[in-house]
Amino acid sequence: MRVLVADDERLLADMVAEGLRRLSMAVDVCYDGDGALERIGVNRYDVAVLDRDMPGHTGDEVCRSIADSDAGTRVLLLTAAAGIRDRVEGLGLGADDYLTKPFAFAELVARVQALGRRSAPAVPPVLARHGVVLDVARHLATRDGHPLNLSPKEFAVLHVLMRGGDRVVSAEELLEQAWDEFADPFTNAVRVTVMTLRKKLGQPTVIHTVPKAGYRIGGPE
Repeated sequence: MRVLVADDERLLADMVAEGLRRLSMAVDVCYDGDGALERIGVNRYDVAVLDRDMPGHTGDEVCRSIADSDAGTRVLLLTAAAGIRDRVEGLGLGADDYLTKPFAFAELVARVQALGRRSAPAVPPVLARHGVVLDVARHLATRDGHPLNLSPKEFAVLHVLMRGGDRVVSAEELLEQAWDEFADPFTNAVRVTVMTLRKKLGQPTVIHTVPKAGYRIGGPE
């Protein structure tokens, strides 16, 4: 899952981003609405976490821009205003969910995960293919009932591949969905991560390389 966190409270934004990264999400961070609009224009996000009261373009304006697009990005608005009128107003802008500051991080995670499952195309909370089960909400992975000790990046790559179903997922798509904006497009990080993930999944192999195309979950063609 790729997430944008935009909040002018830098410490809060950085802490939220770091917590989400530990749960295998690729997270980009910015501290004003202008930066949020710039990143949304370049990258495709599953979820955008926006503070309503950012400088420059407000979170409301960024939310409205996302709602007017067809990107399929879900929006979680953050605000210090706790009144019902404020929540209704925020949802009326096109936000998918609303969270009042201060909040418990566990609640923010649950809301981000729920919104991610509603992104286009919709994804179920538990994915299962060829004996591999991925429980995204609990951040657990097993194969044939045995737990897998995956790194956050390995978990993220497996998530993208399993979301892809039977289709081939390109290295570019993996880089876009499992790494943040600072990833080097010329790096071999995708190949190395797939290699270590394949070893941890064991035999028989469930991640297959499709020459000049990418990777897929399933049996060889």
